[in-house]
Amino acid sequence: MADVNDPVAGEPAPAFSAPRDGGGTVSLADFAGKKVVLYFYPKDDTPGCTKEGIAFSEMIGAFEAADTVILGVSRDPVKKHDKFRDKHDLKVALISDEAGSITEDYGVWVEKAMYGKKYMGIERATFLIGKDGNIAEVWRKVKVTGHVEAVLAAAKALA
Repeated sequence: MADVNDPVAGEPAPAFSAPRDGGGTVSLADFAGKKVVLYFYPKDDTPGCTKEGIAFSEMIGAFEAADTVILGVSRDPVKKHDKFRDKHDLKVALISDEAGSITEDYGVWVEKAMYGKKYMGIERATFLIGKDGNIAEVWRKVKVTGHVEAVLAAAKALA
């Protein structure tokens, strides 16, 4: 359930700067004038997250043709991102949000439940950010199958 303060379509995307796979940092400001797919996933090298990362990687050429950059975000450290990227030949940039500020700003750090136990974790969610820096579309509680195609269609439709 989205909090009243969570970013929604039409609002400016929360700015961020964080370490990424392969070293260095990435900021939302680095992509001013481009469309950005910012997808949040729970954990490196788990079945759903792997499937999603591979699906975005397989479609990276189509996203680039639509003038769209893809950034994946989890709270895993950079070293874990590097292993995940290399193991599955991922082509998307993976951002490490160990401090949790990005997941908090985007409202995807939520209470989850498994086997009756409650815990905090990342909700699988995707934000399409327009060239103007505003959020164009939000997908929450993402199911991986068919998701990448829906995001690509939205990116192509966005001016």
